[in-house]
This record gives sequence, C-alpha cells and structure tokens, in this order.
Amino acid sequence: MRILVTGGAGFIGSHYVRTLLGGGFPAYAGAEVTVLDRLTYAGNLANLEPVDGGYTFVHGDVCDAELLAEVVPGHDVVLNFAAESHVDRSIEGPSAFVRTNVLGTQTVLQACLEAAVPRVVQVSTDEVYGSIEQGSWAEDAPLLPRSPYSAAKAGGDLLARAYAVTHGLPVSITRCGNNYGPYQFPEKAVPLFVTNILEGRAIPMYGDGENVRDWVHVDDHCRGIQLVAERGEPGEVYHIAGTAEMTNLELIGHILAELDADWSTVERVPDRKGHDRRYSLDDSKLRGMGYAPATGFEEGIAATVRWYADNPSWWKPLKDAP
Repeated sequence: MRILVTGGAGFIGSHYVRTLLGGGFPAYAGAEVTVLDRLTYAGNLANLEPVDGGYTFVHGDVCDAELLAEVVPGHDVVLNFAAESHVDRSIEGPSAFVRTNVLGTQTVLQACLEAAVPRVVQVSTDEVYGSIEQGSWAEDAPLLPRSPYSAAKAGGDLLARAYAVTHGLPVSITRCGNNYGPYQFPEKAVPLFVTNILEGRAIPMYGDGENVRDWVHVDDHCRGIQLVAERGEPGEVYHIAGTAEMTNLELIGHILAELDADWSTVERVPDRKGHDRRYSLDDSKLRGMGYAPATGFEEGIAATVRWYADNPSWWKPLKDAP
C-alpha cells in the first residue's frame, strides 16, 4: 500500500505521518509513505525527525499540476492536509489562502481523479460553519464562513463534494475543532500562550475572552481521519470532536495553572475582525463508526505544556525568525 500525505510536514499532517510510521494505524501497517510539502513558514521537516528515513519526501506545491501528475499515480490513498490555516494571516493576506485552500485542493482532486486513486480524504475545519450560539452542528449544517480562511476551506470542501458527485471520486471530508499538541506552530493559541509564558512575555487575549472553542488533541483528530480513510463514504462529511468545549478564558486558566503563572501575564488586545463566538460539532456519525476521543483535556494539555517546556530548541527558532 502507498499513502500520499500532502502538507505532511505541518502540525497535523506530520502527526499523522509519525503515527502511521510508528505502527499506530494497523490497517496501514507496512505502507510506503510519500510526504508532499511546500515547506512554507509552518512546514518544518524537524516535525518528521522522529521517523526520519521512513518516508519519501517531495518538496512541492499542491497547486503544481505537473508535479502532482508525476507524484500522485500509484498511491492507494491520498490525504490532503495541505492548507493555509491562520485566521489572522487570512485577514491580512487572503490571496494565499484562496490559492492553497481552493486552487490547491482542486489540483489535488483532479490529479487523484486522473490517477484513479481509490481513496481520498479532504481534511477540513469546523470554522466553515461560522458561529453557533447554542447546540452543535450536524454534518448537513449550512456553510456560513466568516473569515477568508474559513471561506477558502469551505470552497475546497465544496469542490471535494463536487468531484465525488460529478466524477465519482471516492473522496470523504473531515471537519474538526481546535487542535492542540506537540509540534504546533507557535502562532496558534496553545503554543503561543505556553511559549510566551516560558519567555516571560504577556499572553494576548482577544476581547472579553468568552469565545468558545471545542479542543481536540491532534492524536484524536488523526485517529478520526484514519477511520474515515478506512471506512468513509464518497462525498460524505465526518465531524471529529474533542473532549473540552471552553471559553478562551478557561483555556488560559488551564495553561496558567500548568505553568504556575498568574493572570498578571494576560494582556487584553482588541478583538479580531469577524471573530466567531462559538464552535461546536456533533460527532455522533463518526462515533457510530467506533470513534471516541482517547485523550482527556486535562491529560492532553499537561503533556502539551511539558513538551513545549522541554523542547525550546524546536520552537525558539520559529518565534525568532523574521
């Protein structure tokens, strides 16, 4: 079996690759793995050092149709993790997000169609739904994105569904909540808060801190993706929820407690434009297939904080880069 992981040097993609090559997905035991990554600021081969030599690396762009026409054929499964993913960056420069998340996704889908790939997974986000005051989204909820990032991801998802319906491409879509764990680029909330405290710097908190997110450990997310890769239906969407829905204030409180820091380190900053108030996913569809989160938030956040505390050589160069 041959597996292609686009964006496999990023946070979530690299965790999937490390887990796969470490024997964490028995159905894919012994698989040959190809990682395709452009190695933008958030793509980092250091994320794959624990499995160095266990995969074939291709330095390239998912928007490069000629390259994909060479790389994709012969693979049994293609998992598209490649994405621009930081909301703040999308507000300042949306064109890169449209390019990678829409055109890049379409280019991957077309290459998979032409190569007759038997299984494709499009990895997406709960942010495509916008904001929900009460309850949780089911997979058939309307897409109402509120940022350039989430709009671009919604565009990629709609293309994936269109390729399934129009061409019969066996592509499934996954959507998850906010991920956390080791090797996450330190612009994202958890590693930013942790590393700022470790450096004696303030934690920036948007607005009143009452925005609610569902937190899922990256390992649980990847296990959900694997279940969809093995058993997902073409054109179907699958939610991967976590174990902790909480406000940003509550998240910060957990991190402060883990590092024996106090609230004097928290600095309120103006709220993000169009800031979604609350996300929440109903994952009963995937749970009916056997999925359940294995990492409780208390356990997961403690291990994550320890990882960043123990690995400054990984994150300091990233934060110090111009």
